[in-house]
Amino acid sequence: MTSLNPTPSTVVVYHSGYGHTQRMAEAVAEGARAALHAIDAEGNLSDEGWAALDAADAIIFGSPTYMGGPSWQFKKFADASSKPWFSDKWRDKVFGGFTNSASLNGDKLNTLQYFVLLAGQHGGVWVSLGVKPANVKASQRDDANRMGSYIGPMGQSDADAAPSEMSSGDLETARAYGQRVAKTAERFASSI
Repeated sequence: MTSLNPTPSTVVVYHSGYGHTQRMAEAVAEGARAALHAIDAEGNLSDEGWAALDAADAIIFGSPTYMGGPSWQFKKFADASSKPWFSDKWRDKVFGGFTNSASLNGDKLNTLQYFVLLAGQHGGVWVSLGVKPANVKASQRDDANRMGSYIGPMGQSDADAAPSEMSSGDLETARAYGQRVAKTAERFASSI
């Protein structure tokens, strides 16, 4: 007799300052068929959000990159995650993360590395992007992975652009990543 595992649950937990990171979070969640839980302007997550993270098979972090790292609101959330850390509630979960900034570089890699370390502290398994970079002369602004990231999706939004003006390639990269994280969580669940 074969037992069937239920579809793994994925949660996207994110902070967005001006709406751009929220738009990326929505694209990631669409790809992963995930629940969205926003960290508010004071750096707090609802009790419902914490419960969802504890119950999830996969957690995807999202934050804008400000001053070379995640927003202070995300860092407050990360510090508060020491409570589940003490009891290993997130151990062996699948993790991912994404970020957005106004500059092409904007030190987004540092934010993604912060997420990888946070996942590692929780004993989690990180999922890489898995989309080759658009790095030839013919590459365009709306190509997938135009930032050339391997750790997770990076988006770039001009400082004076509305969230609706974001690159479709950045959003497609985010959707594909959400799908990859969910598929990885599915593989882990089926091997247990």
